[in-house]
Amino acid sequence: MQFDDDANLDTSEVQDVRGSRIPGGRATVGGGIAGLIALLLALFFGIGPDQLGLSSGDTSPAPVSSSLAQVQQSCRTGRDANARDDCRTVAVANSVQDYWRQEFRDSGLAYTPSQTVLFNGRVGTACGPATSAVGPFYCPGDRKVYLDLGFFNELRTKFGASGGTFAQAYVLAHEYGHHVQDLLGTLGRTQDGVTGANSNSVRTELQADCYAGVWAHHATTTPDESTGRPLITSLTTADIRDGQDAAAAVGDDRIQERFQGRVTPETWTHGSSLQRQQWFQQGFRTGDPDRCNTFR
Repeated sequence: MQFDDDANLDTSEVQDVRGSRIPGGRATVGGGIAGLIALLLALFFGIGPDQLGLSSGDTSPAPVSSSLAQVQQSCRTGRDANARDDCRTVAVANSVQDYWRQEFRDSGLAYTPSQTVLFNGRVGTACGPATSAVGPFYCPGDRKVYLDLGFFNELRTKFGASGGTFAQAYVLAHEYGHHVQDLLGTLGRTQDGVTGANSNSVRTELQADCYAGVWAHHATTTPDESTGRPLITSLTTADIRDGQDAAAAVGDDRIQERFQGRVTPETWTHGSSLQRQQWFQQGFRTGDPDRCNTFR
């Protein structure tokens, strides 16, 4: 995956609070890959939030220190995105939201942008405080995506994904898929707390995978609003393969087999590895959000 070296990055879409400190707090786990690690540990091994480093306390967002806002200082162009993980996050957020702005506009709808918050350790959100243990997540309360870049190393080392820059892009695009669901009202209608292979939770996650694939289909043709040229100039077959591999790595069946030694579909919240791959591929093949109706 390559970005246009001369493209200007919009850092307003990413809030960098890495290095900020907040008081402890109990997290609300949910959405996207949100709480994947924490929830699985709780479900499979009886480990609760307190043991994952979350305790009761202040739920205010982390303060931003200008000296720590590396993204705003260092991520200016596509050349930076080709060189740095945090700048790549800015570029992917820009590209994903450029696509959804256009799609909403073409459908006569208004798209409200979402910020990605980069943090490490722990962070305060409108959904409650969270630690890095919960993985990337979308919080409907403040309509922001939260990401600790260290997750991508865990995706490879703990979950067995092959890695690659597009695996990172898939994760972020999936979380923005939840933002799209939130704007369309889907997210609010499907959060019933029920688990299982045919649950609304699984269908919600699979739709977000499909939306990630839809964006990937259009990634090299969606014009950047500042230049009129696509921000992403190259997306290869190997990139898409890395995205599908990442989707499979966080399938409920593969995670359950790896961490508890057996598969229990009645506790699924995200779908099987095959389902996640198939719905990402559905979006990528068709490029049509209307073909992402996992609730049908």
